[in-house]
Amino acid sequence: MTTIYGYIERITYSDEESGFVVAKLQEKGKRGLTTVVGKMPGIHPGESLKLIGQWVQNKRFGEQFQVDHYEITVPATVRGIEKYLGSGLIKGIGPIMAERIVRKFGLETLNIIENTPKRLSEVDGIGPKRIEMITRAWEEQKEIKEIMIFLQGHGVSATYSSKIYKQYGSRSIEMVRENPYRLAQDIHGIGFLTADRIAQNLGIAPNSLIRVKAGVVYVLSRLTEDGHVYYPERELIKKTQEILKVDPEIIEKAIAELSKEKDIIVEDLDGEKSSRAVYLAPFYVAEKGVAQKLEALRDSLSPIRAIHPEKAIEWVEKRLNITLAEKQKEAVLLAANSKVLIITGGPGTGKTTIITAILRIFQQLKLKILLAAPTGRAAKRMTEATQEEAKTIHRLLEFSPQKGGFKRDENHPLETDAVIIDETSMMDILLMYHLLKAIPLHAHLILVGDVDQLPSVGPGNVLKDIIDSGAFRVVKLTEIFRQAQESMIVVNAHRVNQGLFPILKKEGKKASQDFYFIEEEEPEKIQEKILSLCSERIPKSFGFHPVRDIQVITPMHKGILGVSNLNLELQKRLNPESRSFTHGSRVFRLGDKVMQIVNNYDKEIFNGDMGWVSTIDLESGEIVIDFDGRPILYDTSELDEIVLAYAISVHKSQGSEYPAVILPISTQHYVLLQRNLIYTAITRAKKLVVLIGTKKALAIAIKNNKPQLRFSHLSERL
Repeated sequence: MTTIYGYIERITYSDEESGFVVAKLQEKGKRGLTTVVGKMPGIHPGESLKLIGQWVQNKRFGEQFQVDHYEITVPATVRGIEKYLGSGLIKGIGPIMAERIVRKFGLETLNIIENTPKRLSEVDGIGPKRIEMITRAWEEQKEIKEIMIFLQGHGVSATYSSKIYKQYGSRSIEMVRENPYRLAQDIHGIGFLTADRIAQNLGIAPNSLIRVKAGVVYVLSRLTEDGHVYYPERELIKKTQEILKVDPEIIEKAIAELSKEKDIIVEDLDGEKSSRAVYLAPFYVAEKGVAQKLEALRDSLSPIRAIHPEKAIEWVEKRLNITLAEKQKEAVLLAANSKVLIITGGPGTGKTTIITAILRIFQQLKLKILLAAPTGRAAKRMTEATQEEAKTIHRLLEFSPQKGGFKRDENHPLETDAVIIDETSMMDILLMYHLLKAIPLHAHLILVGDVDQLPSVGPGNVLKDIIDSGAFRVVKLTEIFRQAQESMIVVNAHRVNQGLFPILKKEGKKASQDFYFIEEEEPEKIQEKILSLCSERIPKSFGFHPVRDIQVITPMHKGILGVSNLNLELQKRLNPESRSFTHGSRVFRLGDKVMQIVNNYDKEIFNGDMGWVSTIDLESGEIVIDFDGRPILYDTSELDEIVLAYAISVHKSQGSEYPAVILPISTQHYVLLQRNLIYTAITRAKKLVVLIGTKKALAIAIKNNKPQLRFSHLSERL
C-alpha cells in the first residue's frame, strides 16, 4: 500500500448513491495533477487528504491512484486553504472572498477563523454581520465534520452530514445510534438501505423487530412512489422478504405491531382475509376522506338559483363571441346543476372555452369562484386563458411551513361558491384530500383534465377512479375543433391516444408543418441530432430561442439519452462560456435552465417549477434563480434541490406547455415505452414536435396501452 498527501483541486465525477468519486489531486511536491478514484463520499474541492491505496494503469485514462482508505486533514498549503474555504462549505465565503482572506492571512487563515475571528474585519468587504455568519458556519461545520467521520466509519456518504445536522442539531450522533432507521424517514435522500447499513454496523440484528418494522414501512413507501395507495398483504410480505431476507412470520408480526401502533392500516377489502390491503396510515385516511368528502359535496344543497338554459347559453355565446358545440353546452349547463362535475378531453377539444363560459355565467350570478391547478405552470396557463387569477393548489390552501400543513381545512374553509380545478390528472390522493377538506359543503366543484395522460407522480389515479366509479356527472369531450384540426400535433396526439400510428412527414419535405419524425437508430447519433436541433436547426428554421422555447423531454433517466447525460451535453452546447459555480461534481452556469425537484415551502417553490440562473455570487457562494420573474436565493446547502432542465422526464413535464418539444424514442427504452407516455409528451408542445428514433420503438409504445397497474380502492369506495 502507498500513502500520498495533497488537496482536491476539482471533482470530475461523483455518484452520490455509491459515493464513488473521480477527482484531481494536487499532490505535495508534484507539479501536475494526480487522478484519484475510489469511494470518497462527501469530499469537497480544497480539502486536504491523506490517501492510502495503490497506483493502477487505466486503459483509457492512464495512471490513476486507486483509493482504499482516506482521511481528511487540515489543509497545509495556501492554495489548499483557499480552495477549501471557497468550496461553499462555509456560508458567507465564496471563491472570491476566500482568495481575499487567504491573501491577507496566508497559512494562519484557519487558525484566525477558529481563534480570533474578529480579525477577519481586516479583509475588504467583511463587516460584523458577515463575521458572525462565518463564525456560526465554522462552528456548525466542526459539528458536521464529527457526524461526517461517524458516518464514514459506517460507510455512508458524508454529503448527508449537513442534512442530518440540520434535522437533529447537536444530538445527531446520539439520535442515529438510538434508531438509525429514523434517517430513512427524516432525511431526504437517505433510504432504508443506507440506514440499514448503519444499523448493521451498530450491531442491530437482521431479524430484529425494529429492523423488520422499518423495512415494511420502507417497502410500502417505495410502493407509494410507484403510485400505489395500498398493497395486497401477501404481495407485500413477499416483497419485504426479498429485500430483508427474513422469515415471513417475523414480517407478519411486524405488520401486526405497526397496525396496532396505527402507522399502517390493514383492511379486508371484500370481507375476505385473502384480499387484505395494507396502507400507510396517511394514504388510508386520504382515500377514505376523498370518497366521503366527494359524496357529501355531491349530495348537499346548491347556492345557485335555477337558470334558463337557452338564455344562459345565448348570453354567454354573445358575451364571448363564440358558438358552443353541443357537448360544450351540456358541460356548461351541468356545471350549474351538478354539485360535482368532471370534464375530460384531449387537446383541441375546447376544455378552456368551457371553463371560461362557466366562469362568466357564475360571475353573472354574483357567485364567488376560485380557480386552481396543481402546478405553477398550469395555474399560469389557466390565468392567461381565463383572464382571472388562478393559483396553485398549495397557494389556494395557504400552506404554512411553520404549521407544517395547510391553513385551509374543514375548520377554516375557503370562502367560495365554486371551485374549478384544471389539470386534475396530476392530483394525487393526498392533495385531493387536502383540497376537498377545504371546500365548503354548499360549493360546486368542477374537475377538468385529460384522463388519458400519465397519472399523477404521487400515489393514486384520482381522476380516472372518480370517472370509473360512475357516481358523478362526467362530460367526455371527443370532437377536435376546426382550428385545432389544422395542427398535426393535436391530430397526432389523438391518433396516438386511439392506438393509431401518427401521420409522419419525412424530414426535408417542404410543408408548413408542426410535427416531424427523424429516423435514427444509434443512441449516439440521436444525441448528436438533438444537440444540433436545439442549437442550430430549430432556432434557424422556426425562430425559437434554443433555451427558453425548446424543451427536450425523454422517457429515460440513465444512459446516453437519459435526463442526466442530455443535460450535461446540452449545457456544454448551449451555455458553454458563462460564469459558473461548481457544487461537488455539478456545474451551474449563468443563464442555465434549471428545475426544483422537491417542494420548498419556505421559498414557495415546488417540485417541477422551472427557472433560470440569473445571478452567481462567487464572493458569498450563493446563486439567484429567476422563477417566472421571482428571484429566489439559494445557498450551497440548498443546491441539491435544483437540477439542470435542458432535458426533463415526461412526468416532470406534466402541466407545462412549451413552444417546441423534442422527444427521443429508442428501443433502448422499450421497458418505458407506453402509449400515455408518448401522448403526454406530444401534448406538451404548442407549435412544434420533433420525434427522433425508430418507427419500431414508436410502434411498441403506441401498442403498449397497459399503464402500470396502481392499487387503489377509491373507485369502489365511491
